Amino acid sequence: MRYTNLYALLLCAVTIHPAIATTPTEASTQTTPNDQMIKVNPHANYKVVYDIHSEEIAAGIHKGLYYARGLIEAYGKQGVTPQQLSIHLVMHGDAAKFLLVDDTYQRAIKDAFSTNNNAKIVQDLIHLGVHVEICHSTMKSMGWTAKDILPGVTMVHDGYTRLIALQNQGYAYIGGF
Repeated sequence: MRYTNLYALLLCAVTIHPAIATTPTEASTQTTPNDQMIKVNPHANYKVVYDIHSEEIAAGIHKGLYYARGLIEAYGKQGVTPQQLSIHLVMHGDAAKFLLVDDTYQRAIKDAFSTNNNAKIVQDLIHLGVHVEICHSTMKSMGWTAKDILPGVTMVHDGYTRLIALQNQGYAYIGGF
């Protein structure tokens, strides 16, 4: 009896709802009125803050820096210029070391022969108008000073209050880095 009721219910659903009644072949060939790709407004301004705190690497540089550059490129492909973007990269915790000059970076990772592969992308992003920011609380806990960070990087009191302040100003939050 239980299976008979289930069968009857499924039969009613197929009969009543046309989308369920179509075969897989029919469903895949149907078109919707929304065949257009959704794009951003090329005349608008956009505000984004990245929460960058991990050590993750992508394509030889920090993952957050990599994706920030990718975001600028994605907007560019839709007609948005870097001048229309206000992007803040708030780097704290384990990620802060990627904003160090080579001497300090070598001590931080305990490799006297290493260079900070992130220095060039940081300078490129700053040149594009991105605000690259380092958490002073992290710096203090690691014994770093202003002379230890890359040129153009801004010190902020701490990462969390900076993230909150920017979100309160309407910046879209992107985390996970």
